[in-house]
Amino acid sequence: MLDRFLLDGSEDARFTILLAHGAGAPMDSASMTAAAKALADTGFRVIRFEFAYMAARRSGVRKPPPRAETLNPEYEAAIAALGAKGPLIIGGKSMGGRVASMVADDLHDKGKIAGLLCLGYPFHPPGQPDKLRTGHLKQLATPALICQGTRDEFGTRDEVPGYDLSDRIEIRWLEDGDHDLKPRKKISGFSAADHLATMAKAAKAWAERLPV
Repeated sequence: MLDRFLLDGSEDARFTILLAHGAGAPMDSASMTAAAKALADTGFRVIRFEFAYMAARRSGVRKPPPRAETLNPEYEAAIAALGAKGPLIIGGKSMGGRVASMVADDLHDKGKIAGLLCLGYPFHPPGQPDKLRTGHLKQLATPALICQGTRDEFGTRDEVPGYDLSDRIEIRWLEDGDHDLKPRKKISGFSAADHLATMAKAAKAWAERLPV
């Protein structure tokens, strides 16, 4: 395994999930680590990687996130370097999932991936609901699961049902979850761990239905 990857779960898992991080936090952030562990605990092999701008920050080079679409080649390069043997699901948290969604159809057409998993999809920038990032999702042909908190400021349960999205996309709503899928326990009755476990179980059930 190359140093650029973090691994959770068994090498013998049926499905491998490749996850990219969000715009502002690295692949080993608390939220990414917790999500990877939850997925691994349900039987996935989970691989995390970092885009170059984020990796550069570890050397003290503070680079802002580039435009998401410019990261498409980096995501494809990570898939090639990983060389997964069995069915591969790509995705990520927030921006990482958005980048994966932009390369998914080409890879799916070529038989290189089985599906797309997005954890907190950034449907629009916070406070800018008119700046939708959904154009390519209208015709998405890759089977996709988006796990989204109902109060995610990048796309709430009140907003998202009104978007024109492909029927290949399934959305699993997590009550009172924020952009990290974290709920307010006193309000929802759920903990962050509860929601991550629900997310992972939903991903497992969805993956088992994929035509691989």
